[in-house]
Amino acid sequence: MAYYLGIDGGGTKTRCVLADETAVLAKAMTGGSNIVRLGETQAREALHTAVRQVCATAKISPDHIRAICIGAAGAARPEIAAKIRTILAELVPELASANIEVVGDTVIALEAAFGAGPGVIAIAGTGSIVYGRDAAGHTARAGGWGFAVSDEGSGHWIGRRSISAILSARDQGLETALTAMVLQAWKLNTLDELVQQANSTPPPDFPRLFPIVLRAAEKADSTACDLLADAGAKLATLAVIVVRRLAPHTPGALLPVAMTGSVFRQSPYVRQVFYNTLQTSFPGLDVRQDLADPVEGALARAKRK
Repeated sequence: MAYYLGIDGGGTKTRCVLADETAVLAKAMTGGSNIVRLGETQAREALHTAVRQVCATAKISPDHIRAICIGAAGAARPEIAAKIRTILAELVPELASANIEVVGDTVIALEAAFGAGPGVIAIAGTGSIVYGRDAAGHTARAGGWGFAVSDEGSGHWIGRRSISAILSARDQGLETALTAMVLQAWKLNTLDELVQQANSTPPPDFPRLFPIVLRAAEKADSTACDLLADAGAKLATLAVIVVRRLAPHTPGALLPVAMTGSVFRQSPYVRQVFYNTLQTSFPGLDVRQDLADPVEGALARAKRK
């Protein structure tokens, strides 16, 4: 029996799925494994734990895995891909290097949404990027240049912007429910402490503020709602760039758009603003409502190995 492993190595979560030729046998989820963001030690721990968990659930040894595909941020850089491949080879030493495929997270997300066909995938999780491919195989991307300078609409971007919004409201003498909620989440008492924490080195874990923004928006806090609307609009702007680059003449007929990532999954409001903004630019554009699952794309690529 041949076994195949697909891995989605995210900045916050690592998702792993094991399958044979006909069915999924086991799934696992561990902490983040983004080497660029978290370092090699943490990435190794998350990946090893995930693989061991699915193998234990399926009652097989990792040695029985025939092929692995992992999608990870930063994997387009050869040195990062080599480190990830080495980490996985430690678990499956008999597996040929050619059967451990390391690709960008964009590649497995696009695979999950459209297979080998054309389309544009908008990813908004801890980070963000929009990536697409036309019918001739040409690709284009927008965003995704790192949390310090880009990643618009991501969990990190929303979290960091929430601090800016709190301080802006304070400057204007306005009230926002976010203030008390963020102070409580970070176990702080004053805005001065908040400023110190936000500007600390290394920086705080801004993506963990995204659920706080969601809760504030559910209470109709206007500041939180504006943050989510801005995130949806920024992500749509990136998608518009990619669609126009790949299909400048007939975008609606050629390039469907799909979404994936925790921001889209957890916020219907972000999804709606994203959809509405794209429809304004390209009336009738096929924007898929079902979210793509990147780990399924990784598994499909592993099976092709």
